[in-house]
Amino acid sequence: MSARERLIAEASKRILLTDGAWGTQIQNFKLAEADYAGDLGLTHDQKGNNDILALTRPDVVESIARAYFDAGSDIISTNTFSSTRISQADYGAEHLVRDLNLANAQLNRKVADDYAAKDGRPRFVAGAIGPTNKTLSLSPDVNDPGYREIDFDYLKDVYRDQVDALVEGGVDFILIETVFDTLNAKAAIMSVLEAQADLGRDIPIMISMTLTDLSGRNLSGHTVEAFWYAVKHARPVTIGLNCSFGAEQLRPHVKLLSGIAETLIMVYPNAGLPNELGEYDELPAETAALVGEWAAAGQVNILGGCCGSSPAHIAAMAKAIDGLAPRVIPVPDVKTRLAGLEPMTIAA
Repeated sequence: MSARERLIAEASKRILLTDGAWGTQIQNFKLAEADYAGDLGLTHDQKGNNDILALTRPDVVESIARAYFDAGSDIISTNTFSSTRISQADYGAEHLVRDLNLANAQLNRKVADDYAAKDGRPRFVAGAIGPTNKTLSLSPDVNDPGYREIDFDYLKDVYRDQVDALVEGGVDFILIETVFDTLNAKAAIMSVLEAQADLGRDIPIMISMTLTDLSGRNLSGHTVEAFWYAVKHARPVTIGLNCSFGAEQLRPHVKLLSGIAETLIMVYPNAGLPNELGEYDELPAETAALVGEWAAAGQVNILGGCCGSSPAHIAAMAKAIDGLAPRVIPVPDVKTRLAGLEPMTIAA
């Protein structure tokens, strides 16, 4: 059974849980520059380069992965949000991109397999791909609206480096997350589809949009509905929302997406809105109660947390959704089937 089939089978039985924030948990370790830099001989300061810890402090990464599985997570994402040539250029570590992705994937794969072997319950690993700090849709120069720092093919190739290493490391899915620019997401999708063609096998894609305003649009101007129709051709095994705001503010957008997406819905919001210091104060029980309302309404298949969340938030969610039925995936209408646009066949 493929990873896609296994996830769909598990999601037909119950609401699943992904993990919570990684950055927040790493901050709790209060690491110094030496922890990040290790003995890699890099010339730039590395403090804040969370992705590099798989090479210099793998014990930290493993500890966080185990904490999320202990809390009830069925899926954990790799600590590779910034493991691209573009993002690692800030740290002078572009040459380590393959090593970062491979090490993070292998580490999480081992932990996931350890937990699955203990109780027989499948555990999944999603290879996380962040949006980078470049945008294909908007100019960074207000005086030159047509200017772009990079083009589509360059970003696609940047993502392909990451995808190849994550897949080699054993991830089950590629998670294209925190999508603020739909065209960036399309470049990531294309990189996965090319890797899939070269390997001759399915590489399931998870896609997660982030909203930049309460009207429900991302930075490139797409609504939740428009975003789904822009990416459904990729046959994502999950579609959803992450980061953005707290669960309270995401309520109408989750409901909308749940009604139209012909695949699994995965939502992992921030732990409320940040305070004046940029910190998140929403307690686990509060977040769990809010996402529990989505679960009770039959609107979600997978839940988790983003900025400010913790294993305690995931454990609280596990209690809140216990016994609640998962969302039923809508069946594509006749016109969609006849047009050959049905994104995937859902079968438990």
